[in-house]
Amino acid sequence: MDFHLEDINLIKSPLIVPSPSQQYRWEPSPRRVRAMFGGETIADSTHVMLLLEVAHLPVYYFPWANVQGHLLERTDYTTESPLKGTASYWTVRVGDRVAENAAWSYETPLPDGPDLSGYVALYWTEMDTWYEEDERAFAHARDPYKLVDIRQSTRHVRIELEGETLAETHRPKLLFETGMPVRYYIPREDVRMNLLEPGETHSQCAYKGEASYYSARIGERFLGNVAWYYPEPLALVAPIANLIAFFQERVDAVFVDDEQVERPQTQWAR
Repeated sequence: MDFHLEDINLIKSPLIVPSPSQQYRWEPSPRRVRAMFGGETIADSTHVMLLLEVAHLPVYYFPWANVQGHLLERTDYTTESPLKGTASYWTVRVGDRVAENAAWSYETPLPDGPDLSGYVALYWTEMDTWYEEDERAFAHARDPYKLVDIRQSTRHVRIELEGETLAETHRPKLLFETGMPVRYYIPREDVRMNLLEPGETHSQCAYKGEASYYSARIGERFLGNVAWYYPEPLALVAPIANLIAFFQERVDAVFVDDEQVERPQTQWAR
């Protein structure tokens, strides 16, 4: 997958911060969480902790007792955090499969930060698959304080590119996601599919699942990854299955009830 809708280095997850002096939440999660690699369950716990830290995506921390420590090899690599202290790292090895420095732990965390002692975290992208309960989880741990909401609408939505109408509908589904622009999901029957070309790009979203992409070709103009859809979205957003959403940041104009929508300023703009 060469394009990530929720790139861990780009997205800053919006958090509810308890107080100006406490820029994090460190709280137990009620979910059973599993991380798989090389056909082995590296970690499996019903006692995971969730770290919500300003300017970072949420991270699951497993009790060491719920991790297969014999598959982890300590390395000399360390990193420093002004909130958490010094992190030590472990490589995960299963047969011929190796994920270098894929696990980390704060063995002596700083006193003013979360008490991470006795816990270990794993890089999401270094593991093969993750599960929350018995459902596949994508991209990163979810922020329980983030809202993703879908509403059926009769508003008139029109998408334009190079003077052509790419899509026009009176039956969009509007997806509202904390910290993100409103996204307009449009039935395929209301999209000029002859102007779109499927691509090889895929991305993962913790709240919606795995997306596939379309590019647009109008005359001599080619615009890559202008639209996306979720063939099998997570249950949380099941109503958007196979509907098409366009990047407001990449098309020439989006009109809602004949009023042009302001172009969002996001990392997906070109």
